[in-house]
Amino acid sequence: MTETIIDLLRHGEPQGGSRYRGHAIDDPLSAKGWLQMAQGVGEFRDWSRVISSPLCRCHDFARSLADELCVKLDIDERFREIGFGAWEGRTRQQLRIERADEFDAFYRDPVNNTPQGAEPVADFYQRIAVALDDVLAQYRGEHLLIVAHAGVIRAALVYTIGAPVDCMYNFRVLNGRISRLRHSAHHSNLELVNARL
Repeated sequence: MTETIIDLLRHGEPQGGSRYRGHAIDDPLSAKGWLQMAQGVGEFRDWSRVISSPLCRCHDFARSLADELCVKLDIDERFREIGFGAWEGRTRQQLRIERADEFDAFYRDPVNNTPQGAEPVADFYQRIAVALDDVLAQYRGEHLLIVAHAGVIRAALVYTIGAPVDCMYNFRVLNGRISRLRHSAHHSNLELVNARL
C-alpha cells in the first residue's frame, strides 16, 4: 500500500509579535521565529520535496531548508493564510474591544460570521482541500513538507479527519511545530499535532 506523508510546519513568530496576519500582511520572521522553526524540524531530513506558502514568514525558511536538503521548493499560492479583512494587523485584545460583537460571533460560528472584508471560512477551506487533493495526486508515495500558516494547518487537519468546517478553530496550532498527515488510497490519518521532530 502506497502512503503519502505530509508534514505541515507552521511558520515561527514574525516580526511585530502576535497579531492577526492573513494574506494581506507579510511580516518577515523574527529571530525567535527562525529558532522556533529550526527546533520544530530538528534533525529530521527525510522530505523529498518542500512546498510553501508564498508569504515570506513561510517562504524564507522553506527556501533555506530546501537548499540545505537539495530538494525542490514549490511555492503554492493556495497555501497562503486566510484573509482576515478588517482584522489584519490587529491584536486579539484590540479586536475584543473594537469589534467585540464581530469577534465573539466569529469564534462562535466562523462559517456564518465572516469578519468585515475577510475571506469566508468555507471558501478558504475549499481552497485548502483542493490544494491538498492536488498535492496528494501529484506526489503520491512521497514524504512532503508544507510550510504554511495556522489557518491552513487547521483546515488540513479538519479535512483529514472529516470533521465539519466549523470545527476549524477548535485546533490550536503552535508556531514552529509540525502536524503530520498520513494518506493512502483507503484512509487518512492524523498522526502528529504540534510536534517537534
